[in-house]
Amino acid sequence: MQTIHAKILSRIYGKKRGWVFTPVHFLDLGSDVGVRKSLQQLCDRGTIRRLARGLYTYPEMHPELGVLHPAPDQIAAALAGKDNLRIQPSGAYAANLLGLCEQVPGKIVFLTDGASRKIKIGNQEIILKRTTPKNMATAGRMSGLAIQALRFLGKEHVDDATVEALARRLSPGDRRQLIKDIRHAPAWIGSIFRRLAEWKE
Repeated sequence: MQTIHAKILSRIYGKKRGWVFTPVHFLDLGSDVGVRKSLQQLCDRGTIRRLARGLYTYPEMHPELGVLHPAPDQIAAALAGKDNLRIQPSGAYAANLLGLCEQVPGKIVFLTDGASRKIKIGNQEIILKRTTPKNMATAGRMSGLAIQALRFLGKEHVDDATVEALARRLSPGDRRQLIKDIRHAPAWIGSIFRRLAEWKE
């Protein structure tokens, strides 16, 4: 019969490198104390890396750069937990993901229907901010990302060039989804969604 340690190691190896996790991801395998002890041993051996208190990664390795930091969305997903909690990039990070803002912000904010939490990794702070069901209605869809990005930019800063840049990031399916989700957007963003749905190259 496998020990807790062997089961945890097997689960970690079964994931791709770059996986980010917390002790919660292993509580079906054993007690909290047992899980944390095993994770500490794996850290000591260099098998996994501790990013912050209670947050770990099975690090991705680069032949020249060495250990790579996990992506912010991987970290946020781990912080959100295993209970089907949703996350939605917002603010400057949402605009950056859509190519509407070049700079990656020092504070990366995700909206969530779970608990609020913040964590600092290196020079970057990742924040999970609990929000309303309405704000999470489009989570995980391009329409949700677009709503958050445009909200960050503000009505007065969205011009034709911004709309064109956004249009080039959207597939025909994305554009159809915008119309379906228009009821979740402020009126001024809804007008932009209609333009994007009718966009011709």
